[in-house]
Amino acid sequence: MTIDNVAVIGAGTMGNGIAHVFAVAGYKVMLIDSKPGATEKALLTIKANLDRQTIKGIITADAATAAFMRIKAGAALEDAQSAELVVEAVFEDAALKCEVFSTLDRVCPPHTILTSNTSSLPIGDIAKVTKRPAKVMGMHFMNPVPVMKLLELVRASATADETASRVREVAVKLGKIPVESKDFPGFIANRILMPMINEACYALMEGVASKEDIDTTMKLGMNHPMGPLTLADFIGLDVCLAIMQVLHRGFGNDKYKPCALLEEMVRKGKLGKKSGEGFYRYA
Repeated sequence: MTIDNVAVIGAGTMGNGIAHVFAVAGYKVMLIDSKPGATEKALLTIKANLDRQTIKGIITADAATAAFMRIKAGAALEDAQSAELVVEAVFEDAALKCEVFSTLDRVCPPHTILTSNTSSLPIGDIAKVTKRPAKVMGMHFMNPVPVMKLLELVRASATADETASRVREVAVKLGKIPVESKDFPGFIANRILMPMINEACYALMEGVASKEDIDTTMKLGMNHPMGPLTLADFIGLDVCLAIMQVLHRGFGNDKYKPCALLEEMVRKGKLGKKSGEGFYRYA
């Protein structure tokens, strides 16, 4: 079975970026979101990002036009029925993802590979709601998807070798550098990244240093492109908290306990750049 048709479920920041890279790589893409106006907004974002890549000389104008024409919009999961590969990119909520996978398992042919862009939730738990656990795995893209090279591939215990091999081939065709993780909470990236962000929250809460000095220390001392508190604002403090909660529950170890400051900021709606205020204020 060749993979020519891909469905992306969820047209948010991650979903439109995933659709973008698949289309540029030559795949036909069905971008699906049931929220009114979501796919229209996503297509405008993709078009703008393709134009930006054209201006920078990353792709030609003809290639950008061809990529954009490969993307179609859908509003129901049934629109994924012709896909050989599905990438789910809905909000990081276990119940929602399981509901999506249960429906995809019903509407997609038995040969279709189902993957999740989850950043921390167990792939095995998601696979259990399907009748094809051997064809389920994680494809955790990094944000912004068109720019970041890393692609975390996550195998559950039931994921077949053939499935993992096919998805790795796709990752390479997308121009990504794949790394493979076992199905542990947080996988590789967030198991390491989120505790660092959480510890930066503790350092701020306990008055060790100002937010600016914490960020400057990690930027200039550790050569990070941005400090952990700035990065948390860009990721979304609600997303950071959700991942820390997954780590805490999954490992049962208080070293992963979310910082009270992080919890308080999320309760107050200070979610970072997307809400206009997190550790820093945004226009």
